[in-house]
Amino acid sequence: MTFNGLNIVGVIAAFGFSFVSGAIWFGPKTFYPIWMKARGIQSGQLDSNQNKPVLLFGGTIVGVLIQTLTVALIITSLQHAGVDIGISDGAGIGFALGVGIGMFASLSHRLFGGDTLKVWIIETANDAINLTIAGAIIAYFN
Repeated sequence: MTFNGLNIVGVIAAFGFSFVSGAIWFGPKTFYPIWMKARGIQSGQLDSNQNKPVLLFGGTIVGVLIQTLTVALIITSLQHAGVDIGISDGAGIGFALGVGIGMFASLSHRLFGGDTLKVWIIETANDAINLTIAGAIIAYFN
């Protein structure tokens, strides 16, 4: 892995897209009400132990930044090794990481933790979609 040649503009663009996409995905008119109901929270509101904006948004920002930076490092490292990576290749790399690792790394944890498949799909599909598009964005800027 190399930071050499990492296009920070591409990372920031991919991060921005992913963060906004996540906000829309979990918005009050999209999946948030379905997700909360699937989690067994009928009121649709987090309780005081769960509703900690600094932790929620700070953790989300750090998580999305690390995911985006990881995709960028992989794509950049492959390009430094001589692999020609276009936009669709970048999307494929993001998709493989999002689905193959991001989604399925958490499946058993979610199921053993008592979450339903619906909760798992809502939460992790957003990550997979964002990483797919982030990979395309990063490949474009590289």
